[in-house]
Amino acid sequence: MAITNDRVIDDVRTELASDPRLPYSGEIAVESFGATMTLRDRRQLRPAARAVADARRTRGVIDVYDELDVRILDRDRREDAEIRGAALQRLSWDSEIPGDYLDVHVDDGWLTLKGDVDFQFQSDLAFDDVSRLHGLTGVTNEIKVVERL
Repeated sequence: MAITNDRVIDDVRTELASDPRLPYSGEIAVESFGATMTLRDRRQLRPAARAVADARRTRGVIDVYDELDVRILDRDRREDAEIRGAALQRLSWDSEIPGDYLDVHVDDGWLTLKGDVDFQFQSDLAFDDVSRLHGLTGVTNEIKVVERL
């Protein structure tokens, strides 16, 4: 039995609506071109990432185009220096990440991680640690996994 576009769209919407971490799931636009989904909305970073993960896990979805545009309301906005300080502090408290080899840059709420680590899980963990910060519009992970001598 073939899965229709309408059925996949309905299944993605059901998946989004069933995620309690997405309080505004009904406002996320879901479009389909074959088995490829496009999501559009303007919410904070973490819910946007969750929505993409929910859509990818839906049966019949092969790929998801993330067109979720994070816009921070004035009351939730934070200064770049404040975000950078919170990120550095969070990274320094994580014992699995070599904080001496990492740096953080923030420009208009967009955080970029830079530096070197020994293992991929450390890069992933650093990304996860900082992506939970309040006031972010996005995160770019430029951490390199390198073998230390």
